[in-house]
Amino acid sequence: MRLKLVVIAVYALLLLLPLGFSVHSLAFAGDGEPSQAAAQVTPIPFDAAGRRGLVLFNHKTHEALFNPDPRFPHKAPAGVACLACHHSVKDETIRAQFQKCNACHKDEGNPTNPDDREGYDLNSREAFHRLCISCHRASNFKASNARFRDVGFTKCGQCHDNQAEPMQIAAQPEVVPPPDEEPELSPTFGRRIEMFTTPTDPPRGYAGSSRIDNPPQTTPDAVPVTDRWRIGLPEDPRFEQGKWYNPYRQNVLKGDYPIFKQQNFLALTLESDSLFIARRLPLPSDVSSDRPDSAEFFGRGVNEFFRQNFTLSIDFFNGDVAFKPVNWRFRFTPNFNINYLNTQENGIVNIDVRRRTNRTDSYTGFQELFGEFKIGDTTKLMPFLRGDGSDGGKSPYYDSTFVRAGIQQFISDFRGFIFNDFNLGARLFGQFANNRYNFNAAYFYLLEKDTNSELNTRVNLGEWRDQTVFIANIFRQDTKWRGYTSQFSVHYNNDKPSTHFDENAFLVRPAPVGDVVRHGIQAWYIGWAGDGHIGLNNITHAFYQAFGRDSFNPIAGKRTSINAQQAAIEWSRDRDWLRYKASFFFASGDKEPFDDTARGFDAIVDIPEFAGGRFSYWNSQGIRLLGTGVGLKSGESLLPTLRSSKFEGQANFVNPGIFLYNVGADLELTPKLRGIVNVNYLHFHHTDSLEGIFFQPNIRRAIGLDYGVGVLYRPFLTENWIIQGGFSSLVPGAGFNDIYTSNCDGQGCGQKSKVLFSTFIRLKFTY
Repeated sequence: MRLKLVVIAVYALLLLLPLGFSVHSLAFAGDGEPSQAAAQVTPIPFDAAGRRGLVLFNHKTHEALFNPDPRFPHKAPAGVACLACHHSVKDETIRAQFQKCNACHKDEGNPTNPDDREGYDLNSREAFHRLCISCHRASNFKASNARFRDVGFTKCGQCHDNQAEPMQIAAQPEVVPPPDEEPELSPTFGRRIEMFTTPTDPPRGYAGSSRIDNPPQTTPDAVPVTDRWRIGLPEDPRFEQGKWYNPYRQNVLKGDYPIFKQQNFLALTLESDSLFIARRLPLPSDVSSDRPDSAEFFGRGVNEFFRQNFTLSIDFFNGDVAFKPVNWRFRFTPNFNINYLNTQENGIVNIDVRRRTNRTDSYTGFQELFGEFKIGDTTKLMPFLRGDGSDGGKSPYYDSTFVRAGIQQFISDFRGFIFNDFNLGARLFGQFANNRYNFNAAYFYLLEKDTNSELNTRVNLGEWRDQTVFIANIFRQDTKWRGYTSQFSVHYNNDKPSTHFDENAFLVRPAPVGDVVRHGIQAWYIGWAGDGHIGLNNITHAFYQAFGRDSFNPIAGKRTSINAQQAAIEWSRDRDWLRYKASFFFASGDKEPFDDTARGFDAIVDIPEFAGGRFSYWNSQGIRLLGTGVGLKSGESLLPTLRSSKFEGQANFVNPGIFLYNVGADLELTPKLRGIVNVNYLHFHHTDSLEGIFFQPNIRRAIGLDYGVGVLYRPFLTENWIIQGGFSSLVPGAGFNDIYTSNCDGQGCGQKSKVLFSTFIRLKFTY
């Protein structure tokens, strides 16, 4: 037992002896001389950031050496060994590109540090270690310093100078690239890297030459392209290269590419419009008949008409053209017309019967000549019109307001019932409430029209039409139903007293009927219209109330006040490749033509696309009222207004009015071919004005049955080529027979009204 206690005590003493010695040594280290054990301890110096001693690195010694480690990711080309370390350099002749390693490889944990392939953080410590150790090992480098003789510098202490005093290192600032100056180059350094550029691909369309100078390339991996419109695509057999003469591809001549800078475009449009019509119209044999021994009042009504229009439109505009409206534009559209009329009676082509039965005429006029300018955002000009999402009076949906002045086209409603013309005027228009509302305010000072071509006459300051028209309207999209647009409008027509003979020497102002007296008309039109679809049903409708005064109506023979109405509605529905249509049209007539109220409706300049349009005989043809100087109706109009000319004459509100009932169908036979079928039944509202002109009582109301068929062919599935053809006919009713049948007895009498017909072909080519 004693022996065991002695062994345990000796063993404990041996365990506590080193501990006590160490404590004793440390206790005296601060008061007296350090002990021998303390002198042998060599602390490893760290700087203030906790890093081991500094590494002595000689840049001159290393700048011309390659890293022979095959696993090293950055390889330098021959003669530029520095790129092995400074691997981010793009152009070795620029001093600013040679940055320190810690410009990219920062302290550990910095989120901007790059990662290696395994996702390891390549901080500055890791980058230095990999770069130095891998190179030394691969090159079997031996130090020449006596202190590190025959050492390969692959251990920590062989690089880090742990004998240096600890250093207080302040926080390192962000590395800023040095200024661009001439670098210190070694004799083997300085060869410029060859620029690498991709092939320049041409644009697919005919882009013309770019007038934007691209800056020179300064780096191997970036080619500056400042003309964003002419970026090309590589060759591909699926694509075809554009030609200057091909309008179906992108083309600088039609506004697909700017002609200079980035926002200036030129669009040229060439159009050829050819129309041939063979028809039968009710015509008189005139006082000097073309046929000897012909005493019948009604002449041969078959005639042929040909019209050729060549149009050049030059549209120069500035803007971004994608979705944003243009900033400004200038458009110039001259039109060259050739027309030919062949009849079978004298006094038709000209009041002078010596001109016989044929006429060939030509004319050049301006259909468009205007400038347009964007005033600004509608919501900034008129903040009370601000829509959803507007910020500071500016609309994010490009609600803009424009002004346009000059000869321009304007259609005042969906179908052109009241005003549809190219004429001289000024127009303010725009959108608001995120483009849901569109508005127009237009003022026109009408130009005279050339009689045979119906083009605007060249402006002569001494010869004005002396007629002004003011139109204001507003459209609202998605009114109650999505896809349905409503419109409210106001028209004002001020046609002052004047005298005018047309180009064929016929008197057109004042109208040569009744009391031929110069007179003026002031008429207002208040209208409500709509167009769109409600569910599967397509709807178009319009209603207009006309009021005002006529200083002297020639039929009434006195001053009259105007009170007339017009209404129209069309319904259609699509079923597969068929579109069924049904429509109704009404214009009020005057039951008491000789009182002081004019109740017959008339428009300003109407060209309606309704109830068959060109495929309807009644709609497309002008029918003269024989024995007078006026027409029963004008061409391309539904209204039997008894006016001398739609373009050169004055409106007449003492007329018979009309009811029209229509059914029809559009047949999409192929994607390129459409068939049209149309049937109308027509009758007058009141015939009292006709009875007063002819001094003929009991004229009945039925005009007749109008039917037509036609085709529309687009051989290239675009609007560039359109071929139309059709046949239409009017089978006279009782009222029409009353007007156009001889009501006499004896030799030369007994002529009956004939079935009227029209056949046409129209070719329209656009470039």
